Amino acid sequence: MAFGDSLTAGYGVDAGFSYPDFLQKEIAGYHVVNAGISGDTTAGGLARIDTVTRLAPKIVILELGGNDGLRGLPLASTRANLEQMIIELRKSGARVVLAGITLPPNYGPDYIREFEKIYKDFAAKYKLPFVPFLLEGVVGVPAMMQPDGIHATVKGNEVVAKLVLGTVKPLL
Repeated sequence: MAFGDSLTAGYGVDAGFSYPDFLQKEIAGYHVVNAGISGDTTAGGLARIDTVTRLAPKIVILELGGNDGLRGLPLASTRANLEQMIIELRKSGARVVLAGITLPPNYGPDYIREFEKIYKDFAAKYKLPFVPFLLEGVVGVPAMMQPDGIHATVKGNEVVAKLVLGTVKPLL
């Protein structure tokens, strides 16, 4: 299961070609559920965690927090919500793959550093398979990013799927 926001759900003209769609093509024989909701925050993810755990996924790629950061929400809330989701997912028996994200430079180096640290801290604390930056190799490449500079294009989502696959494949 891919559990996240618009980076997971797919966005804009490229919706329907999300990274979970490409991940599904790469791992035939497994069913990939796209549980991404555009605009979702960690609070929204936590509010729907029971829906996710009821489906009893074996592996969950957890990608939430970007919208918290873009809204400048308190990092303590993002941290608490993300940790509670990790705990609940693990309690349900799911293996959690944590996917980190970063923010545009205009949020300032201190906020960005502390934001990114949340993912690194939880990956270490819970010994989670970790994708440090979901859009690695995609951000800054015009053909791979939509004009908003935040969301991947179809081609970008193919690259993201390959990146995620490298972390997920050993768990299958």
